[in-house]
Amino acid sequence: MGLRILVTGGAGFIGSHLCERLLDQGHDVLCLDNFFSGHKRNIAPFLQRPNFELIRHDITVPILLEVDQIYNFACPASPKAYMQNPVKTVKTSVMGTINMLGLAKRVKARILQASTSEIYGDPKVHPQVESYWGNVNPIGIRSCYDEGKRVAETLMFDYRRQNNVDTKIVRIFNTYGPRMLEDDGRVISNFIVQALRGEDLTVYGDGTQTRSFCYVDDLVEGVIRMMNTDDFFGPVNLGNPTEFKIIELAELVLRLTRSRSRIVFKPLPQDDPVQRQPDITLARTRLGWEPKVPLEEGLLRTIAYFTKLLL
Repeated sequence: MGLRILVTGGAGFIGSHLCERLLDQGHDVLCLDNFFSGHKRNIAPFLQRPNFELIRHDITVPILLEVDQIYNFACPASPKAYMQNPVKTVKTSVMGTINMLGLAKRVKARILQASTSEIYGDPKVHPQVESYWGNVNPIGIRSCYDEGKRVAETLMFDYRRQNNVDTKIVRIFNTYGPRMLEDDGRVISNFIVQALRGEDLTVYGDGTQTRSFCYVDDLVEGVIRMMNTDDFFGPVNLGNPTEFKIIELAELVLRLTRSRSRIVFKPLPQDDPVQRQPDITLARTRLGWEPKVPLEEGLLRTIAYFTKLLL
């Protein structure tokens, strides 16, 4: 029997893929979004489906709904989007999470918080394990996002301890795939769009900093498994443990797009982490989950999406 499931931020990049998977599983999906960084085109194909409902709403304002599960994905997630309105970003993570936890408490729903690898800041521990408390600058230009998500995790645990709310936390590492915004400032979308337009590929720093890239379908699988496990509430890292240098990524994108663009180097932004790699031992043992899609295959699917979008 299908559940009634609320996905906040459901018109966003990851949120829309999550909505699609839940619809395919036969659930009734309520997609809630204020379209600050979400996009109508991401959910347009679902509007005709009888088990899909779109609610235009900002989660910093309380809302009354009857649901069985809540996936709290509402928050701008790319540096460009969250630095555009840092106060709004903090409000979404803090007040929005309080409102969603209040809803979960009232209707006795299970709630999953989409947290982030950014809660580890510029990590001194490598790879990052869930028990690591992180190295975050509380007053930097990225802290509206980093600290907002850290407070959201605090709230999840306080509501669990004080009010017995059934909470879950996933910490999402770099994710990519179709439906990313072409101008969101993330490295994979930046490189692909620049390569397709024949522009220079911008590498910040010397390109030796590393990231781990997880394809969106793999991530959504991990998120749904976490929501539906009964004896584990996290936090749990979800990401690809294979590390790539940014310069290697740029060269791979040039090869796959057959672009003649050049690679240019620019100064590294403030508080940009040098290394980011998840330890996914916990996800493997508790969820039986690990990523399956290799970087090259995922990039080809993402390039196909952007090729269509930009034409």
